[in-house]
Amino acid sequence: MRRFTEEHEWLTLEGEVATIGITQHAAEQLGDLVFIELPKVGAALTKGSAAAVVESVKAASEVYAPLDGEVTEVNDAVVTSPETVNADPQGAGWLYRMRLKDPSAMEALMDEAAYAALPK
Repeated sequence: MRRFTEEHEWLTLEGEVATIGITQHAAEQLGDLVFIELPKVGAALTKGSAAAVVESVKAASEVYAPLDGEVTEVNDAVVTSPETVNADPQGAGWLYRMRLKDPSAMEALMDEAAYAALPK
């Protein structure tokens, strides 16, 4: 199941662990990424709190935790090659994974149709 936030993050749930990244729209708006700072493995994140930073030649932007949980893994490949996020933001350009405190909370997030209907 893939869900989206109004802050242009996506999540895909496998068991209790969600993979999180930024959407294609966010990657296009940011432009060429030059720096990415990811959360630490083991960090407890609260919905709406800053989880990561993505910086482009245009601006730096925070990536917010879409739900409550604990970071279980980070994608080190995007730290060394930020352009991966621009090339494949909803695939190889994922940012981090977290064990959700309440996986059923994903139901409250937008599905792809609702996200596509958001004014951009």
